[in-house]
Amino acid sequence: MLEGLDVQVGAQPINWINDDFRDLGASTTLEQCLREMRDAGYTGTELGHRFPQEPEALRKLLDQHGLKLASGWHSTYLASRSLAEEEASFDAHLSRLRAAGSRVAIVAECTHAIHSDGTKPLRFASGLELLDEAAWARVYEGLDRLSARAAAVGMKVAYHPHMGTVVQDRRDVDRLMERTKALSLLLDTGHLAFAGADPLAVLQDHGARVVHVHLKNIRPAVVAEVRAKRQSFEAAVRAGAFTVPGDGGLDFRPILQHLAKLRYSGWWVVEAEQDPAKANPLEYARKGRAYIREIAGV
Repeated sequence: MLEGLDVQVGAQPINWINDDFRDLGASTTLEQCLREMRDAGYTGTELGHRFPQEPEALRKLLDQHGLKLASGWHSTYLASRSLAEEEASFDAHLSRLRAAGSRVAIVAECTHAIHSDGTKPLRFASGLELLDEAAWARVYEGLDRLSARAAAVGMKVAYHPHMGTVVQDRRDVDRLMERTKALSLLLDTGHLAFAGADPLAVLQDHGARVVHVHLKNIRPAVVAEVRAKRQSFEAAVRAGAFTVPGDGGLDFRPILQHLAKLRYSGWWVVEAEQDPAKANPLEYARKGRAYIREIAGV
């Protein structure tokens, strides 16, 4: 193992069963997904839309497959809904995660999000212009408020920069980190690279606040075509813009080495939103797991 690391390696169920485009993996059962995660050598998972809502049932299901809950996505609408509504929604999500054993909640601001709308082309520019300053102030203050609520019960909030949302590129991330204090960061290598950012540079500048990692690769030729044709996020996913570490254009060695230098402790989650009919999930899960084991020793 790279010296300094204290990591567990999980897989994202979206590799098998897509949350945004539900025809992808529609015939795959959750049991198959979890069984294959474990067979490929992963020890944890994040949530997906097929998982039980009731924490006891969720924990029982994961125990049956020898898996832990790494985290789960939560959409915030701090720019467009009241703080009271957002706190109530977040508290319910936090309670479910905590009861099932997770200690990190993933959030992304989804006001004006277009990633699930196949009719809307992606933009490759900062999202700072999508909200006015008053709305951004609500977002930044709200994220710190949610982070404080999580901290009160021993949990952290990891913000997920994501294509098709208001925080996706380097400028967005820098401003987010500058304007918040309690909020932590999720390093998603694939989404940052897709947005034109250097994941290693983001890690070097904001590594002290990284508490959760998505190891996702991109296929540069597909991303270039999406940009040139001004396609949607859905079109990008279906065309194979994303893949696993060990396949695609990103070199993960310096990224993982820098995480070791930071003495990172937490989850690395392998994620690749692909069409399972074109990219066998178990095959790619094994490929990603073998690559991480080879270059990081975990």
